[in-house]
Amino acid sequence: MCFDPIQYKATTREQWEVAAAAWHRWGPTLENWLGEATLQMLDAARVGPGSRVLDIAAGAGGQSLAAARRVGRDGSQGRVVATDISPAILGFAAQSAAGAGVKVETLELDGEAVETLPHASFDAVISRLGLIYFPDVRRALRGARDVLRKGGRICAIVYSRAERNEFFSLPVRIIRTRAKLAPPGPGQPGPFSLGAPGALEAALEQAGFREVSVQTIAAPLRLASATECVRFERESFGALHQMLSGLTDAERVAAWDEIARELRQFETTAGFVGPCELLVGAGTA
Repeated sequence: MCFDPIQYKATTREQWEVAAAAWHRWGPTLENWLGEATLQMLDAARVGPGSRVLDIAAGAGGQSLAAARRVGRDGSQGRVVATDISPAILGFAAQSAAGAGVKVETLELDGEAVETLPHASFDAVISRLGLIYFPDVRRALRGARDVLRKGGRICAIVYSRAERNEFFSLPVRIIRTRAKLAPPGPGQPGPFSLGAPGALEAALEQAGFREVSVQTIAAPLRLASATECVRFERESFGALHQMLSGLTDAERVAAWDEIARELRQFETTAGFVGPCELLVGAGTA
């Protein structure tokens, strides 16, 4: 079947509308897992007091809050704007910001339509595990460059190669096999679509960014057990549920049982340590 980006976006939006509450509920786990990479992203984007920051595909907004703490809690000088395709998940981002006492603006916006925002209106653009799910990454990055001031910085976090991220690639492989689903084609969105050597650098450079750099960060997912990892993924990873949608209830149960068995190989005396490697790519407008 031909890839339909319009249908893909509609399905993605629906997935995150459903998974929003769970993603928010697992917020502490997400920040423990992605915290170090997030700090490196904000450093590379040079987010500091008074910065104007755009967060693309912000999700529940953990990184938006981290940016807001750097910008200034009341937003009187700088600002943080969190955008996402899902209004439900943005509602949780706004709730978290209010609870943390920081100012984060939320805006429902397709990440490929960033160019609709005012030209040169931001000092920094960030995105945490968002670019990988865009059908047209080039358009999204060119839009990001357009809204950055001259000399402004972009920084995005993506997964590296599938074999370096078995906490996620293993469930994906099992589900694809059981559901008889083909892997994404070249140029199509997916969790590891920017993980190949040089792919993230090339995407940033083709969008017109200068001084491009990519850092590799080991970010193992640490949980109490493989069972907890399965619960995390079942509750929060809407894409996995979409992949399972063509199976019967019994087939879905069997798939999750196989995933649980395979993930147990990553249990240690200190608990579950799921292999994960992230790339932090940055560039200058």
